[in-house]
Amino acid sequence: MKLAILSRNATLYSTQRLVEAARGRGHSVRVLDPLRCYLRIAPDGFQMHYKGRELADYDAVIPRIGASVTFYGTAVLRQFEMMGSYTPNSSDAILRARDKLRAHQLLAKAGIGLPATVFGDNPDDIADLLRMLGPPPHVIKLNEGTQGNGVILAERLSASRSVIEAFSGLYANFLVQEFIGEAKGADLRCFVVGGKVVAAMRRKAKKGEFRSNLHRGGSASAVSLSQDETETAVRAAKAMGLNVAGVDLIRSRRGPLVLEVNSSPGLEGIEGATGLDVAGAIIDYVAYRVKRQKAPR
Repeated sequence: MKLAILSRNATLYSTQRLVEAARGRGHSVRVLDPLRCYLRIAPDGFQMHYKGRELADYDAVIPRIGASVTFYGTAVLRQFEMMGSYTPNSSDAILRARDKLRAHQLLAKAGIGLPATVFGDNPDDIADLLRMLGPPPHVIKLNEGTQGNGVILAERLSASRSVIEAFSGLYANFLVQEFIGEAKGADLRCFVVGGKVVAAMRRKAKKGEFRSNLHRGGSASAVSLSQDETETAVRAAKAMGLNVAGVDLIRSRRGPLVLEVNSSPGLEGIEGATGLDVAGAIIDYVAYRVKRQKAPR
């Protein structure tokens, strides 16, 4: 299999592990910075160059596209798709997952549990918006924040109003959600590959923090999921159209609730916590799909 990995930084743990897993299985692999790819689009065909040379005949592309380059990165990935390369996460699926509002709408339509969420624009509607949600604490999230950035816990109604007014003044899109206190600052990262949970860890926020992200100093350990949690994670990834996803759940009195579905989940935390070869599971799945795609019908 001739494989490309779209990544801005070839030295990142996740990128290196995918390269290592691919080469260890005998595949040809190259890391491409999506911002150095440039495209020709015409009725007579699609073309792509990288640092002055043509890119062609890649069997598969694994996207590791950061939030800051979503627009350009998904355009490059879409070009690969148009040129016949397989990708476990399509450009459209990544765009669905990156938009938290759209993702929550799709999850809710699929009947998947999630914290009650409200969204509005006009400052004159803040009071009624918060009445729709219910009493504080409230969690206020920027619509396209990552790794816990742009997530604020407001413990009083006045604090919720102040944060919303501040975000509105910056013309930022944001969501407001109910706070699930019984989760006690912990969540579950479920790593889904090809419709199966291949690894799971429990992340716990450090003292004085409510965000459990490892980038925020949280701790992680391997965890066994219930059948309901496993099914919820798989259904959430499917609702986004993602074959590789990090689904973040919290345990609540009404069952597992989805916080986020990540289209480029990091490998370092999950492999470190579980000792499992998650990178290998991704490569094996991609190789399987490419083989099926090439099989005569």
